[in-house]
Amino acid sequence: MGERFSALTAACLVLLALLSSFSCASRAERTGTAGMEAGGGKGSGLTFGQSVILGLVEGITEYLPVSSTGHLLFAERAMGIGQSTSLNDADGTRAKAAADAYTICIQAGAILAVLGLYFARVKQMCMGLAGKDPEGLRMVVNITAGFLPAAVIGLALGDVIKRYLFGPWPVVVAWFAGGVAILAVSWWRRGRDRMPGSGKVLDALTWQMALGIGIAQCIAMWPGVSRSLVTIVGGIMMGLSLPAAVEFSFLLGVVTLGAATGYDAMKHGQAMLEMFPLFSLAAGLVVAFLSAVLAVKWMVAYLNRHGLAVFGYYRVAAALAAVWLLTSGRL
Repeated sequence: MGERFSALTAACLVLLALLSSFSCASRAERTGTAGMEAGGGKGSGLTFGQSVILGLVEGITEYLPVSSTGHLLFAERAMGIGQSTSLNDADGTRAKAAADAYTICIQAGAILAVLGLYFARVKQMCMGLAGKDPEGLRMVVNITAGFLPAAVIGLALGDVIKRYLFGPWPVVVAWFAGGVAILAVSWWRRGRDRMPGSGKVLDALTWQMALGIGIAQCIAMWPGVSRSLVTIVGGIMMGLSLPAAVEFSFLLGVVTLGAATGYDAMKHGQAMLEMFPLFSLAAGLVVAFLSAVLAVKWMVAYLNRHGLAVFGYYRVAAALAAVWLLTSGRL
């Protein structure tokens, strides 16, 4: 009962922080738009304040099972980034593409955070590639197996996904469905008296299990699902302990997010530099790195003592709050 109460309390506090961020984002958008209009700008750029907000949203949510992409899309919508009506159709499309690309590329800050926090494991994998650590080499094989499904599906359907799913309502549906899925898995584990540490350690992971987690990861291409959610739940369903599933999710994310970031940077890098100031782009990456370090440390410590239920409550509450914001015209 105590854990359930603390989970509900934490979910409410995080939801309050989300609603506060929307309020801050709206104020930043109004301030930025007014300044740009006074200076004759187009009003769809990225100010320093907006980049800091996006960096915080990215860093805090990237490795939590709540969907960083979904939160970033809502934050960009609240701030009007890439949505100015003062642009002609061609420039408006280019601004939207640049904003969507930055939603992906800002992940680089969070990637660096995980590389630093899991340096020992990354070093082991590097030694494995050099033929000096068999366990490290096996982990490289597992991560490769987990990455391949997303690479294939991403290259084949990436543009289609951005065109039809990078919007608020698909995110709301995914938030709600993901929240229900987390709560279902939490209740399933509780019904079997499983503690967070029960299950296989990461070194027991096989490439077949990793491939199954990788196939599950493809579901997260729907914005709002959360890559960390499906890979953590996938790892648990494959028999890993919760801490082991979390670590593999983070390590797999470095490769998956790194590939997505590099692809979008090459494809839309020039558009981002033309539409947004370089200093603002860099500021978002730095803030994402710093906030991701804190978020990952907190999440690992929390999940070693508790389960995923708090994130399920949060996602359901966030989905309902988003429905209210959208239908009331506040967002």
